Amino acid sequence: MRKFWIIAKDVYWKNVKTFSFLIMILVPFFTMGISYVASTFAQRTGEINRIGIVADNEEISQYLEQIKSDDFEFEAVETEQAGEEKLADEQLDAYMIISTENNTVSGELFSENSLGQVTQVIIQQQLNGIQSMIRATNLGVTPEEVAQLSQQATFTRQKVSFDENGEMMIGEDHSRVQNIVSSIVSVFLLLIIMTYSQIIAQEIASEKGTRIMEVILSSTTAQKHFYGKLTGILLVALTQMGLYAIIFGFGYTQFKDMEIVQMFLADVSLEMFFGPFLWYVLLFMILGILIYSILAALCGSLVNKAEDTAKAIVPVTYLSIGGYGLGVMLAVIDPSNIVLRITSYIPFLSSYIMPIRLANETAQNMEAWISLIILLVATLGLMFFSATMYKSNVLVYSEGGIWSSLKQSISIMRNEKK
Repeated sequence: MRKFWIIAKDVYWKNVKTFSFLIMILVPFFTMGISYVASTFAQRTGEINRIGIVADNEEISQYLEQIKSDDFEFEAVETEQAGEEKLADEQLDAYMIISTENNTVSGELFSENSLGQVTQVIIQQQLNGIQSMIRATNLGVTPEEVAQLSQQATFTRQKVSFDENGEMMIGEDHSRVQNIVSSIVSVFLLLIIMTYSQIIAQEIASEKGTRIMEVILSSTTAQKHFYGKLTGILLVALTQMGLYAIIFGFGYTQFKDMEIVQMFLADVSLEMFFGPFLWYVLLFMILGILIYSILAALCGSLVNKAEDTAKAIVPVTYLSIGGYGLGVMLAVIDPSNIVLRITSYIPFLSSYIMPIRLANETAQNMEAWISLIILLVATLGLMFFSATMYKSNVLVYSEGGIWSSLKQSISIMRNEKK
């Protein structure tokens, strides 16, 4: 047991004390900080787009000139030629020709550069409103009546449950916050897996490539070496997760009074964060990191040198990206999709997909437990298989690629059993 912890400790400290680990911890916060500063700077220094209006109806020009926005403002222009000249002299960022015929409003925008999709959508909405007003006037409908007709209907969703007597009870809907949490965890899980799969495969492949593995296995068992390496890398991952938890906890105490934080927390209860959903998500995330790390270690033990680890962990990369992409894409279209329901029980994919189903409340606690048990059994099975194969894998030097090494390793293991 002592040798096991020596290996685990060596792997742990070797990775934690590196400068790359510090960068890995700080990158998310640098990214968030830069994004916040950039958005704030853009809001304060952003220029207002000036849009010229050439309309065949003077009332339309007057109406649009009264509209003020942080992104654009309208200016009446007498002729198309005048609009073109002002655009060429950079007095305008764009000009728009508006014509009305048969109660239909048509707008054609001319600009050198895009004004952005948001601006174009708002302009489209304004033209739709003008067209509705013109048609309402011709039909004898007053502006007040048009406003009433345009008023949007109220739509809300209530989460319900049924007691033992079949009586319906209305509860709180946590799906919005749960979806945010599951999305963040999915991205975090993808990054963790992609990072640590490379690290653990590199750890094993580098020792195998220098032919020092024979010396190491002469002083300890292959299983101890495998489990020690795996434990050391998992402790590094848990350290990173723990540091994030401490930093976010400290950040909350420092920034909880900010307006943007208060706005987010206004409709959030502690049950949303610390209820069963969070613990399910954490369990799926931990088991997901573990099973992908085991697969990466298995793949890393099949290559001859550290330079081949990028090719070795291709199965890990494809499975991880596939699970993430499948969950995100189908959850937006239809959270109860049959493909999501099936893949939420498949190991490797369930770590991404079952939390998304739980967030959208298309899976019950019993389904989550079944998926967790299947994932745990698959993880333990892969771990024992990889540990059994490890001694054969690290002593096989094949130039035929991973599959050739795997076949040769299985053959060696069978011969040893005989």
